[in-house]
Amino acid sequence: MAPGRRVALNGVEWTVEDVHGQHGRLVLVDGGGNAETRSFRWLINHADLRLLPASEAPGRPAPVSRQPRTLADLTEDQLERARLRAAHVLEAETGFREGHPARALPGEPRPAYDPDRTTLTQRRHAKAVEMKAMPRPEAVRLGLQHLSFRTLERLSGLAGDSLLLACADGRWTRRRSGHRSVTEEVREAIFAVKAECGERARLSLAARHRLMHQYMRERFPAFPAEKIPSRWTFADIWREWFGPGGARPRYGRTAQAAAEAGVSGRMVVHRPGQVLVLDSTPMPVKLRETVFGDAVTATLTLALDLYTHGLPAFRLTLQSDTSVDIAMLLRDVMLPLPMREGWGEEMEWPYAGVPADVIAEFTGHKVAALPFFAPETVTTDHGGPYKNHDLVEAEREIGCRILPARVSSAKGSRTKPDGRPGTGSYPGTKELALRDSEPPLNH
Repeated sequence: MAPGRRVALNGVEWTVEDVHGQHGRLVLVDGGGNAETRSFRWLINHADLRLLPASEAPGRPAPVSRQPRTLADLTEDQLERARLRAAHVLEAETGFREGHPARALPGEPRPAYDPDRTTLTQRRHAKAVEMKAMPRPEAVRLGLQHLSFRTLERLSGLAGDSLLLACADGRWTRRRSGHRSVTEEVREAIFAVKAECGERARLSLAARHRLMHQYMRERFPAFPAEKIPSRWTFADIWREWFGPGGARPRYGRTAQAAAEAGVSGRMVVHRPGQVLVLDSTPMPVKLRETVFGDAVTATLTLALDLYTHGLPAFRLTLQSDTSVDIAMLLRDVMLPLPMREGWGEEMEWPYAGVPADVIAEFTGHKVAALPFFAPETVTTDHGGPYKNHDLVEAEREIGCRILPARVSSAKGSRTKPDGRPGTGSYPGTKELALRDSEPPLNH
């Protein structure tokens, strides 16, 4: 991927204007001069990405750039069917299904394919007759109903993986060439429905399809109704372009608003304390507040440093946590942990580059080997304690950027719905930084 490379996204041609490899981003410019900055991750995972050639013949559509087929593209069943086809071809060529007399199977060579008594042309004609006499269901299952004399001539000279790939049905690995029913008018209607659905509650695909019909009748009254994509084609196009969905409408709206404001994108974490992830979960066991007290439910609140995957602080709260507990957790993250009596030297500050004497000088005591730093960005979930006004104000006072996390998955899969994280309705936080959601933390 270099400046000047042309790509097609959802049928629209873009040109790579600049590449920022150190940040993992590139600048795309469309035909109208509109520029957008996107990450490599977003481009690679785009559902409808086509690489266009450097030069095109005038009047001809751009071919789809494809990588060569390999046996790894075939399933086990498809590979077995290709092997059976190749065995018939090798028997016509050599008289043996394995292709060599040293690997002859029991009963080989058969009289009609004996290389000492028949010619190559006779064996090919015998194989074509055998294929015509094969029962139709079996021939269709193996794909041998069209194995004729000409086909055997065409496959001559191939061996090994080349023969297996030649015997594999091209439709097994053929890349989709798009939907011919999607014209410029239909594409405009689909994106208009997409914008309309952002302001509404969750709509079914059938309702979106009706909205597309309404838009086509109002905007293009002369467009033939029979050429509008059907409901099932519309569903396939919607999933290919916009993902399977599954996100809450309010999260989708805030994600779209943040993207239009230019604050969306991938954050590259390259130092400790850059992103601090906060999360709470009920403890799977009950605790006693005192020795003779009743067992009560406790909540575990964790602070995870995204760069080192270390836990600079954690707190146990009886019953449920509050915004004060979250604020005290941030205080524990920023303050070094003092050494306790009985702790050995292996528990002291071990990080290279910062001597322990320097840390002990400004803290006034020996410091344990627990990370501490001033967090720059705090990623939280959408729980009530994390959206409290006092906690938000405390995070602002510290100088943290609030980064609400959202992990949405479709039913039965872990596919990201739109490739962009959502934002929550945090009170008074309009300047939100976004990043791709990380997998949920298992406690």
